[in-house]
Amino acid sequence: MRIVTIAAVAALAIGAAACQPKAEKANEAAADANAAAASSQQAADAAAQAANASATAAQTGDTASAKAAGDTAAAAGDTAEKAGDAAKDAGHDAKDAAH
Repeated sequence: MRIVTIAAVAALAIGAAACQPKAEKANEAAADANAAAASSQQAADAAAQAANASATAAQTGDTASAKAAGDTAAAAGDTAEKAGDAAKDAGHDAKDAAH
């Protein structure tokens, strides 16, 4: 969430300070920051699902619940990785717009 916030603030600052030729790059950076924010929310939702699955597995103690919790946690990790990549893209675009 912190990365997304930083990227969004950077994109907005660049957008506000951009001269006309750089405005398009700044708009791209802002769009990527918004995409990163959406990806971050998906990752947070996936992490919450993983936490719920883990709690269920702990309560039931059965192997199937534990496997499901592991699968859910792995999917949450993949989603978080995608969110990180989106934030990285937003940061690169913000840097490009600044130069």
